Amino acid sequence: MGTQLYNIGITGLNAAQAGLVTTGHNISNASTPGYSRQEVIFATNDPQMTGSGFFGQGARIETVRRIYSQFLSAQVMEAQTQSAEYSAYADQIGALDNLLADPLAGMSPVMSGFFDALQSVSAAPTSLASRQSAISAAQSMVSRFNALDLRLEQVREGINGEIKGTVTEINQLASQIARYNDQIAAAEATTGPTRLANDMLDARDQLISQLNSLARVTQLQQSDGSVNLFIGSGQPLVVGSSSFSLSATPSLEDPARTEVTYTAPGGAVLRLREESITGGKLGGLLAFRRDTLDQAQNALGRVAIGLAEQFNAQHVLGQDLNGALGVNFFNVLSGTALAATTNSTVAAAQVNVTINDSSELTTSDYRLTFDGAAYTLTRLSDNQSWSAATLGGLPPAGSPQGFTLDSGATTLAAGDSFLIQPTRNGASDIKVTLSDPRMLAVAMPLSTEASLGNTGSGSISAGTVNSTTGLPLAPSPGGDITLTFDATTNTFTVTGGPGGTLAYNPATDSAGTTFTFAGQGGFTFEMSGTPRTGDTFVIKANASGQGDNRNLLALAALQDAKTLAGGTTGFQGAYAQMVAEVGAQSREVQVNQKAQEVLLARVTEAQQSLSGVNLDEEAANLLRYQQAYQAAGKMIELASRLFDTLLALGR
Repeated sequence: MGTQLYNIGITGLNAAQAGLVTTGHNISNASTPGYSRQEVIFATNDPQMTGSGFFGQGARIETVRRIYSQFLSAQVMEAQTQSAEYSAYADQIGALDNLLADPLAGMSPVMSGFFDALQSVSAAPTSLASRQSAISAAQSMVSRFNALDLRLEQVREGINGEIKGTVTEINQLASQIARYNDQIAAAEATTGPTRLANDMLDARDQLISQLNSLARVTQLQQSDGSVNLFIGSGQPLVVGSSSFSLSATPSLEDPARTEVTYTAPGGAVLRLREESITGGKLGGLLAFRRDTLDQAQNALGRVAIGLAEQFNAQHVLGQDLNGALGVNFFNVLSGTALAATTNSTVAAAQVNVTINDSSELTTSDYRLTFDGAAYTLTRLSDNQSWSAATLGGLPPAGSPQGFTLDSGATTLAAGDSFLIQPTRNGASDIKVTLSDPRMLAVAMPLSTEASLGNTGSGSISAGTVNSTTGLPLAPSPGGDITLTFDATTNTFTVTGGPGGTLAYNPATDSAGTTFTFAGQGGFTFEMSGTPRTGDTFVIKANASGQGDNRNLLALAALQDAKTLAGGTTGFQGAYAQMVAEVGAQSREVQVNQKAQEVLLARVTEAQQSLSGVNLDEEAANLLRYQQAYQAAGKMIELASRLFDTLLALGR
């Protein structure tokens, strides 16, 4: 019996010591990130059967259990990866929102300043000083376009750098997780599945948590204790003790755009779709670039292209101080077509993107493909596509996109692909090409007048020019167009210009009727009142444009004209819409970020209430195991005394 007491005391001593060691380990790691509380699992030794019944044989240590819930940990992982994504997105879009919405650094003040300068010219159309001020204001506006686009390009380059750095971190973490998989599998193969490598499991989970904060990964637990990880649309990142690398490489379509590629187990390199990489810092960076930065830069470019095209179109209809027709005020802008590096004829084939109607331009990019028989153009914002047998049939006339495509003298091969960016470089490429203030075309090249000898009340408007075809008219009198009214036939006889007659009935048309001479520059004028037979009206070349600001008024009217987005908004409206969209996205992301932070805090609290170390509880355990240790020692001491008593009796 003394020996039995002694053995039971030893098992109690070992059990208490194991409890003290585990409790001390918990206390020491109370602040260790990712540490899960541990506890000793005890079991009763098999009892000894005697004639008097079963007598206990003390306790044994079954294992040291890790207090861990896979369900709670999965919730923390999901909340964490979402929080990291919103955080990365919010950091980027917040800075962009501040830049675009800045009342001093944005486009609105300089566009207003440019049109205000044009208005000032109307007060003194011949003043070279006011004309030069208008050109200077235009140069300031163009410089702001260029500077904003440069800043957006710098943001894009920064995103590329962060993507590369994040991919490097992902690869490092994946490699470490694979090594832990190997060590855990080896340890559990030796000790059995009931004796887990707790500290290594915690360390691996902490690495997976860090990886998950960079990009969302899917976990699959294996029977040997290892964990397989998958990224994107199911690409294996870690399988057992093996890890597979991601790479940050230039896009096949756009060398200035860094994309993520995956090296498959067989060695093949796959491009991961941006939409498939979600969660974490990497998901936030890609989402910001795709959904905000690209759209903002395209929208800014559309404003620049629209302003340049429409201002030029009106300016060339005017007349400068030298008496010549206007020339382009801004340079002619065009879109960009980037050939994929996989094209078989990339060195020779090309696609030209010509802006033919800026009012129809969208803020989307497009992809052009050729299968050898047909061309397909896909709008990337909504994946709407159009096909045609010839490149000139895209975009189709029934769905104008504001640009036309042609391949010049080159020929595309089957499988060739081009990324079409109609507006991406508009803000960076816009320039003021007019430098001589005398060449600012503020006047109209034509003028009208009623003969002083007219006896009726008929009148002719100053008119407008819609096209330069057939202009300028020859100087007066040889190039004059004379309208002579005949009340008996209610017609004007046209002498010069297109000739012929114009029907005009004073009884029905006296309120005003518009006529257009298409062959004479698309010249439009209005007749009104009641002319009498023999009354004449003259359309002639404007001698010098002195004191005439009709074209200037038409140019200034472009400020408020709705000439973009299908005629729904103007230049400043389109820019304001872009700023508002970025601002709305920024607020949405910030709200989601705060909500996700609250959710993360709550699920982390729930997980820590189970797995975290409670120092008060561990202090109580210390006292409990200390007392158990002392009691076991007393039992051993008692067993020793009983044995000594037996020996004394035997003497």
